[in-house]
Amino acid sequence: MATQSQAVVALGGGHGLHASLSALRMLHDSLDVDTITAVVTVADNGGSSGRLRQEFGVLPPGDLRMALAALCGEDEWGRTWAELFQHRFGGHGEMEGHAIGNLVLVGLWELMGDHVRALDWAGTLLGARGRVLPMATTPMDITATVRPPGAAEGVTEVVRGQKAVATTPGEILSVALSPEEPAACVEAVQAIMEAEWVFLGPGSWFTSVIPHLMVPGLHQALTRTPANVVLLLNLTAQEGETSGYGPVDHLAALMQHAPDLDIHTVVADRGSVQDDVALAAAVRDVGAELLLADVAIAGEPHHDPAKLAETLRSLLSS
Repeated sequence: MATQSQAVVALGGGHGLHASLSALRMLHDSLDVDTITAVVTVADNGGSSGRLRQEFGVLPPGDLRMALAALCGEDEWGRTWAELFQHRFGGHGEMEGHAIGNLVLVGLWELMGDHVRALDWAGTLLGARGRVLPMATTPMDITATVRPPGAAEGVTEVVRGQKAVATTPGEILSVALSPEEPAACVEAVQAIMEAEWVFLGPGSWFTSVIPHLMVPGLHQALTRTPANVVLLLNLTAQEGETSGYGPVDHLAALMQHAPDLDIHTVVADRGSVQDDVALAAAVRDVGAELLLADVAIAGEPHHDPAKLAETLRSLLSS
C-alpha cells in the first residue's frame, strides 16, 4: 500500500548525498514522497569547484551539481542532462577537469546574481524531481583540530580547507567553520522546519555531514524541527578522514558536535556492522532506534540507491 506523500529533506554532500537523493527520487516517482529538498555543503576548495570558487568568488558548485544530477529522472531527458552536467573536459588546457554543470551554475549565478534563484532555474532546466539548496549562501572553509600521528596527548594542530581536512594524517578531534557563524540559507531552514522527514548522511563525515550542524541557523532548525531526523551511517571508514572508525565511532563523532540533536532512527548496512550489539546500545543511548538493512552494492563500499529506496520506503510507512 502506498504511503501518504510526505516532504523530505536530505543533507550532505558529494557521492553520499547523491546516493540518498537517488533513492528519494525513486520514492518521489512512486508517489511515496511528495517534496524533496537537498541541502548541500558548500565548503569544497579542491578540484574544479575550488578553481571556480577562487576565480569567481562563488559557492563551490560541485556538490550542488551532483545533487541536481541525482534528482534527474530516468527518462531520456533526465538521463541526458544528468550525464551532460556530470561530464568533465579532458585534454591539458585550462578547461581540463571542469565539469560542464559547474560552469553552467557559475554562469547562472553571474547572470542572476542570486545563488538560490539560479539553482532553481538549473533544476527546472534538468527536470529535477526536487529542489537543491546550499547550506549557506557565502563560501566558507572547514577547519579541523587534529592530533598528528604519534603525537603525545594534548598535542594538536589546526588544518584548514576541506581538502586538507580530508587528507591530513592523524586523528580529527573536532571541526569548525570559518567564518564561525555563517548565515544559513533561509529557504533551507524553512524546508527543514516544514518537513516530515530529515535525512542526514551518508558522506564524508567531517567535511560533508557534520558541517551542517556547525551552521547556527541549520543547527537550530535541525534541533527544533518537528520532522523525524534519520541518520544514514557510512558503510566504511574513509581513509584519512575517519581512518579506523566503525559505526559507533561515526555516531559518537556526530553527537559530540551536536549533543542536542534528537535522532529518530539510525540506518546502517547489515553487512557493514561488525558488532550490532554495541551499535544497538550506542543508538539507544542517544534515544534513537536502529534499523539494520541491506543497503550496499554487493561487493562495493557504496550505497545501492534501489536498496536504500526500499529501506526508506519501509521507514516512511512505519
